Amino acid sequence: MDKLLKIMQELREKCPWDQQQTPMSLTKYAIEEAYEVEAAVRQGNIDEIRNELGDLLLQVVFQSQMFSEQGAFNFQDVVEAISEKLIRRHPHVFQADQFNHLTPEQVSELWKQIKQQEKQGKPQSRLDEIKHGPALLQAQEIQENVAKVGFDFETVEDAYGKLEEELDEFKQALKNQNIDEIQDEFGDCLFSLINVGRKLAISSETSLLSTIHKFRSRFAFIEDQAQKQQRTLEDMTLSEMDELWNQAKRQLRLGEKTHASQHESLEE
Repeated sequence: MDKLLKIMQELREKCPWDQQQTPMSLTKYAIEEAYEVEAAVRQGNIDEIRNELGDLLLQVVFQSQMFSEQGAFNFQDVVEAISEKLIRRHPHVFQADQFNHLTPEQVSELWKQIKQQEKQGKPQSRLDEIKHGPALLQAQEIQENVAKVGFDFETVEDAYGKLEEELDEFKQALKNQNIDEIQDEFGDCLFSLINVGRKLAISSETSLLSTIHKFRSRFAFIEDQAQKQQRTLEDMTLSEMDELWNQAKRQLRLGEKTHASQHESLEE
């Protein structure tokens, strides 16, 4: 860590790009790197996981260096703060003599109680506990939170009815050609669709990430086939690319079935 901190300090002193950065200009990279970690873990490539975790750590070090230059705090302060929080929120580990063996559910409840104690005296809404992050995750967590107090549709069908209502409003906004109205109604459609998924116990974030992974694989197949034909994608017609897309779907599904069969054989 000392080596990494010294490297970061030198980069801020000598690299023109690093000197230009601000805490706000870097936040998008922290988000990107977190997603890169997720993708690497999903793929299971150990080298990639290690490298992506390093990239994510760099964002913490970079931000800490900039705030250190402002005299606000440094990396060691960040380490101390999270260390103290972990100890404070795990009394069942660090003060084990005062607690009987707790179940995972009891640990989760204890964690929430301690968080509430930390927030005493601060103005708060029940939605304050929803972390700022990817919009899909925020939407689903907000819906789950308010559902606990009964602010929810009774059935999946009711939630789907709301989605249809929002889609009709979106169609009307498109006819009106008002960009602000279109964006607003589009957001309402997404929120309602996420709500339908939540009622079905489906994670919108996981589902979309899976679809993105699937799309990447299929499009890579199109690129590979174009290269084998010594052609560029720009030279191909939409119908030609669409045919390759369908081939990719068939091959990838066959591969998934083969993988599943092999997995079942191993289990037997």
